[in-house]
Amino acid sequence: MNPRAFLGLLSGTLAASLPLSAENSPSPPRRFFSDDSFWNQPIAANAETDPRTGRWVKLLETEPSKENWLINCEQWTIPVYEVDSSTPQVKVGLHTLTPDEHRIWHSQHATFGHGKGFDLVPIPGEAKPDPRGDAHLAAVDWGRKLVWDMWSVTKNPDGSWASNTGMVYASDGPGVFRTEDLGVVDGESVHFHGPSRAAGVPAVAGLILYDEVMAGEIRHKVAAASRFCAYREFVFPAAWTDGIVEGGIPEGTVIQLDPALDLSAFPLTREERIVCVALQRYGMVLVDIAQGQPVYAEGLWGHPGKSWKGKLRSTGGLSTIPYSHYRMLKMGPATYKGDGRSKFASVWDDPQTNK
Repeated sequence: MNPRAFLGLLSGTLAASLPLSAENSPSPPRRFFSDDSFWNQPIAANAETDPRTGRWVKLLETEPSKENWLINCEQWTIPVYEVDSSTPQVKVGLHTLTPDEHRIWHSQHATFGHGKGFDLVPIPGEAKPDPRGDAHLAAVDWGRKLVWDMWSVTKNPDGSWASNTGMVYASDGPGVFRTEDLGVVDGESVHFHGPSRAAGVPAVAGLILYDEVMAGEIRHKVAAASRFCAYREFVFPAAWTDGIVEGGIPEGTVIQLDPALDLSAFPLTREERIVCVALQRYGMVLVDIAQGQPVYAEGLWGHPGKSWKGKLRSTGGLSTIPYSHYRMLKMGPATYKGDGRSKFASVWDDPQTNK
């Protein structure tokens, strides 16, 4: 790890990578949350490096797949649908846990959970959740300034809907949930209390959106997951964790790509370069565990005319940049609580889990 890359002002390489502004240029695409939200703050030039960075980078380099950071853009991510007052509203029911799920989640809860105020949800007819096991779905009403997000969404044969989790929150708010407001108990999953991300953050927080990439600039931090999230340790903006690795990287940690790195040295498409510039300027935030190290781009199911094909790739672009070009930022105080499932059964080895 070369610390010089993270001292002083951002390099001319980064400045040259950012799109030029022009008088009378169109307004940038919308981004989630307020301008002063944590998610929308660039990394300060004098931000401190966590002293555990070297050890954590070595941990990432043990990734069994031998891949570096990936981009989830075709599966295992979150589609977002714009809605308004004319969109049909539906009552989304709660999924009841099966005996196997009671065992996997080590819980006596009858259902997972919907958060406070989550009731009728506007879901357009073309809406399709992620086709993989997580089946996320989000809807945003920019007029009413509201976002709904869900995990494990299903549409029943009779046309009704159900989901494991559900949250509703302000699209122009801080984009952070408070642990004490969620009511989560140490040792259990935050999914029993509404959040769709295991770190207890909004599911749309940090999501790479198609329109902003096409416009040429991502103006926020990027959501990421890792196999190596810390067990029962998290930092702001995370409100919880499902990490399983003792001494791993706490969920909520910001990870920055070296702002002095010459991106032209890597086989990046224009759109992948835009993602990398965001990782240099804003960084990525760990929000979940995964079998690998992905960042998340908007799922485009149900959006005819939009495609990541030829723009973002799961591997072959971002994944060609070694872990050694990243550092972890020193964050605020850690909280030592979280999902304790890994004490009872291995998440990865259980064939019943969707994780």
